Amino acid sequence: MKAFESRLVAIETYLKGHPYPQEPAHLYDPIRYFMALGGKRIRPLFTVLCAELFRQPIAASLPAAAAIEMFHNFTLIHDDIMDQAPKRRNLPTVHEQWNSNIAILSGDALMIHAFKELEAYDAIKYQRLSSLLNKTAIEVCIGQQMDMDFEQLSTVSQEDYLSMIRLKTSVLLGCACAFGGIIGDATEQQINTLYGFGEQLGIAFQIQDDLLDTFGTEDAVGKQIGGDILCDKKTLLYIAFHERADKREKALFEQYRGMTGEEKIAGIKQLYWDANVLDHCKSIQEVHWKNTLGYLDEMRTVSDCGLFQELLQFIVHRNY
Repeated sequence: MKAFESRLVAIETYLKGHPYPQEPAHLYDPIRYFMALGGKRIRPLFTVLCAELFRQPIAASLPAAAAIEMFHNFTLIHDDIMDQAPKRRNLPTVHEQWNSNIAILSGDALMIHAFKELEAYDAIKYQRLSSLLNKTAIEVCIGQQMDMDFEQLSTVSQEDYLSMIRLKTSVLLGCACAFGGIIGDATEQQINTLYGFGEQLGIAFQIQDDLLDTFGTEDAVGKQIGGDILCDKKTLLYIAFHERADKREKALFEQYRGMTGEEKIAGIKQLYWDANVLDHCKSIQEVHWKNTLGYLDEMRTVSDCGLFQELLQFIVHRNY
């Protein structure tokens, strides 16, 4: 990530400088705490890089980049409550550090501050940016509800899963990339290309994130490993296993499903491994990775995209 260091420093400095009020402390201290946890800032970085394709200085894209990152962190605060996650980035989640009611309200306030960042732009850009973020926000909520609904269903198709992660995760990355085009006064076709690039990358990214949740390490991922298994989430691993498993394997799965803690995680993880579902999921991810590269080829008609290629390699080939 050294090639992006100056941009990431600029993004981080801007985020730290956001003027959250001091009071009430129980509303804004959790926001300051959570935003200070860091993260890779991938989404705002794409906003900056996409704006640079159209010769925009970083100062022009920072408010929009901050809006994307603040909105993303709002969703994480709420996701952690719903998932009952104890850690985020190796530190206690907001609802663990304070309580769920404080986390809900602080998350709401952070979302509002995200939209306020867009007020830095002129009326035309503000309308386009806020309209796209509004659309994205609704889609993210739909995706999150689909994810929760899946927990109550006995079967979920691969198609439904991919639709869910597109809405829950990838549309925000598509929005982040399109923001750069809007700021750079790109054509509608160019903005759509940027959006498609981010959307397809977001799907590949989420599949990777789901795989890391089961097969990664806590130190590398920065959160509890096996959280999806403990919550009985219908991830691509879960779906692929149940499409391939015989009656004996499914019966074993149900036995482990009735357990708790590390015993449940280890048992189901071994079933996934034995059924070779990890390789199957990687093959699905590869389809969306290739789609991402197709959009990248279209973006090269605007400007050099060498930095994009480097960033993509970092994102999709994170280690387990």
